[in-house]
Amino acid sequence: MSKVIVLTGAGGVLCSTLAKALAKEGHKIAVLDLRQEAALKVADEIICEGGLALGVAANVLDKKSLETAKMEINEKLGTCDILINGAGGNHPLGTTSKSHLLEEDLQNDENGLKTFFDLDVDGIKFVFDLNFIGTLLPTQVFSKDMVSKSGCSILNISSMNAFTPLTKIPAYSGAKAAVSNFTQWLAVHFSKVGIRVNALAPGFFLTDQNRSLLTTAEGKLTPRGNTIIEQTPMGRFGEPEDLVGITLWLCGEGASFVTGVVIPIDGGFSAFSGV
Repeated sequence: MSKVIVLTGAGGVLCSTLAKALAKEGHKIAVLDLRQEAALKVADEIICEGGLALGVAANVLDKKSLETAKMEINEKLGTCDILINGAGGNHPLGTTSKSHLLEEDLQNDENGLKTFFDLDVDGIKFVFDLNFIGTLLPTQVFSKDMVSKSGCSILNISSMNAFTPLTKIPAYSGAKAAVSNFTQWLAVHFSKVGIRVNALAPGFFLTDQNRSLLTTAEGKLTPRGNTIIEQTPMGRFGEPEDLVGITLWLCGEGASFVTGVVIPIDGGFSAFSGV
């Protein structure tokens, strides 16, 4: 049965892949992104492949912007059945330069060295807002369409950082932990009105945001990239297509009794002790 599926952050690599896969299943896809040109590009690609899609510019941190997008989606596609909260990301201002603090770092006047004590509060707030508030507000807006309607669900995008925080990125790890906790809370809260709520926790996927951190300009692994691959039992980074199967399952009737779960898709990274 065709459903109306709204995806935020769908101009990016991961969620655009999910949007196209869901369109191939016959669903109506609303592609939301802060960048209108990115949203329209993905929607046009879906349409060219014979799918039904609508590209809409929307800011996940602006409730009025989301409500305007919802009005257009309701008018052109129908009411929302499934919401995928894909908008998120990190920011350099919430990131330390080194994995561990050394005493001499406090006397180091190296230009650009950022210790825990140098983290920018506004940068940390930006990361928390983008990931957590950017999940909460779209849910407030679009889940109203789902109340007491059968076959509806919400899929959040957490991270394996939510299970065990990675070095250097305290803001992002903490924000994704909040998304996982919110997923569980919301699954209970919505359980009586027929809305399932689950989350994916992707491991290391090469995206525009992290490619320069994990690979060099020549395509070789950076030291951090090498460490990740060494700690990933399957020995590779994730591909966007690795998210498709679990997404189709969680959004489909085969998962009708599944709610409140956060599923790692990380090649075994979160299961590996390093020994």
